[in-house]
Amino acid sequence: MNYTLLKFYILTCFLTFISCNVKTQINPQINKELQTEKFNIIFLIGDGMGLSQLSSAYFYGEKEPNFSRFPFVGLSKTRSGSHKITDSAAGATAFSTGKKTYNGAIGVDMDTNAVETISEELAKNDWSIGFVSTSSITHATPASFYSHVPSRLMQQQIAKDLVYSDVDFIAGGGYNWFINRTDSLNYFDSLEQKGFFVDTNSVLTLPDNNQEKLAFLLSPDGMQAKHLGRDNFLTDATVKAIEFLDNKTESFFLMIEGSQIDWGGHANSSEYVIQEVLDFDLAVGAALDFAEKQGNTLVIVTADHETGGFTMAAEQGFGPFMTITRDYNKLTPVFSTGGHSSTMVPVLASGPGAEKFCGIYENTKIHSLFRQLTNMNSQK
Repeated sequence: MNYTLLKFYILTCFLTFISCNVKTQINPQINKELQTEKFNIIFLIGDGMGLSQLSSAYFYGEKEPNFSRFPFVGLSKTRSGSHKITDSAAGATAFSTGKKTYNGAIGVDMDTNAVETISEELAKNDWSIGFVSTSSITHATPASFYSHVPSRLMQQQIAKDLVYSDVDFIAGGGYNWFINRTDSLNYFDSLEQKGFFVDTNSVLTLPDNNQEKLAFLLSPDGMQAKHLGRDNFLTDATVKAIEFLDNKTESFFLMIEGSQIDWGGHANSSEYVIQEVLDFDLAVGAALDFAEKQGNTLVIVTADHETGGFTMAAEQGFGPFMTITRDYNKLTPVFSTGGHSSTMVPVLASGPGAEKFCGIYENTKIHSLFRQLTNMNSQK
């Protein structure tokens, strides 16, 4: 028996279905304390990561996954405003705005009206903001935190929106959307005019001076897949972003996306999925290392949806007279679809206010809890 996985399932079931059904007693002073102290949020999104994808880290990793370090677990319902099965745009917009919207929408409601995002609201209140992604930084998930367009396909406009947003740190792919554009504009120049140090080589590059803002755009579009040779970009970018944002006097909000768990699911490639999950778990560990040392940082891990209908089944064979046999000591990763599924996704929480993320709820509740914990509810 795999006792590590058993422990994880027991933790999930106990916290989600028992502990979270009891009204949690939150310290009534927590919001008052967070008003006066530096408080940070690190929000990690494993795009396409359902419970089976997360579970793969327990069977294919070399050590106990960092996922086990979270004391609180919940489940998020992922349907969009238009479909039973969401896409990344509507899923991320639910996180960023608290509104259910149609598939393909970026930062807008069902009527295409722009809705202020949590990162925009926090930036107005002197928070520093950062985004990290293994896809293009203009892709659906990161875009939903700073852009407002009716379609996720409008990546040239999304890149422009990013340039003129109140963001302090970006790292990912997608430099073609800034410089190799059909309108011939060069938004690298615009980024530099806004005080950004812009680099296309490595997230480990050191700026020449004490730059106020950093932009690492390291590939024409999405980053290389992990199983095809991507380096430790995601963990390195996570550490770099945390160090940079923490050196500012303000609190910070950092969104980190492990984008290509989803891409592996679409490709029905178990190697792709598993390597991306393991890489994502390392970034999760880096975030937790900081948060546990710093003491006033909330770390949330979840997914916008599940991709591929992925599961790890018993290896099947044939016995005498063509009877089907199953070896429960051997796993065979299998997929049921090349698209997304409607299954709920895990929410893992650690840090101040983490207790509130227990239970089963709509994905929009994550936005509501961010606003509650950062006292944004009192700002309007």
